[in-house]
Amino acid sequence: MKLMTLNTHSLQEPHYADKLELFVETIRREQPDVIALQEVNQTALAPSASDELLTGLFPCRENSLPIREDNHAAHAARLLRHAGLECSWTYMPVKTGYGIYDEGLAFLCTGWEITASDSFYISGITDYQNWKTRRAAGIRIHGCDDWFYTVHTGWWQDTEESFKDQWKRLNNALEQKRQNHTVWLSGDFNSPAELRGEGCDLILSDGWYDTRQLAAQKDESGVTVRGRIDGWREEHHPFPDGMRLDYIWCSRPAPVKSSRVIFNGSYEPEVSDHYGVIIETG
Repeated sequence: MKLMTLNTHSLQEPHYADKLELFVETIRREQPDVIALQEVNQTALAPSASDELLTGLFPCRENSLPIREDNHAAHAARLLRHAGLECSWTYMPVKTGYGIYDEGLAFLCTGWEITASDSFYISGITDYQNWKTRRAAGIRIHGCDDWFYTVHTGWWQDTEESFKDQWKRLNNALEQKRQNHTVWLSGDFNSPAELRGEGCDLILSDGWYDTRQLAAQKDESGVTVRGRIDGWREEHHPFPDGMRLDYIWCSRPAPVKSSRVIFNGSYEPEVSDHYGVIIETG
């Protein structure tokens, strides 16, 4: 099985339409089974999506908002269908982004049917208008006993919504599922792997496995962000030449054939301010 994660930046990304096409073309070639996405946007005041655009949608029961006509995940799924790939997908809005977007989490599954979904807050703040509100979203797919989750966390240093507190809620919420299922946890964790004693080390200490470390083959650096991006523009940026902020974690030491950074300009074109990660298991 191939798993992928990407913080898409979606509608905020310059030359968005071109990058969406590049993303879909790469998915068509790579054919990952489960794609976990973050910063998946739709314009909050856009018209509701057509029935055709909603093809393949598995509704997340926690979502009370309509899917809009410019929803990033909906259009990615539409283009994948046009490219000949069956695509099941789901979308969970989390908060208002940049004052105009419903910003959320999504899954695309190529060749697999989504059969269950889950979502819960990992932040203490639950106000949809507050940019610090955070959730996790999860799915199961037909014929597979595993759970797959996507998340976009806050920062270690945030005194109001710290990574440590969000991680505690997330880890506790997944504790029972970890006892009975393999859980894959993907996303943008805003925790540089290069920093000791912070987010990455905390996740490892709670018994999760970094699939990059498990992989029999992996790329050289693992860097998923270069330069200064939103959330990492401080004068004393710790790693201006690159950080690994995006991960795929597993609840057990599963066999991982390979782990590669994708959409970094060397291995597929850049389509976001983050690069993605793709792994192959088995």
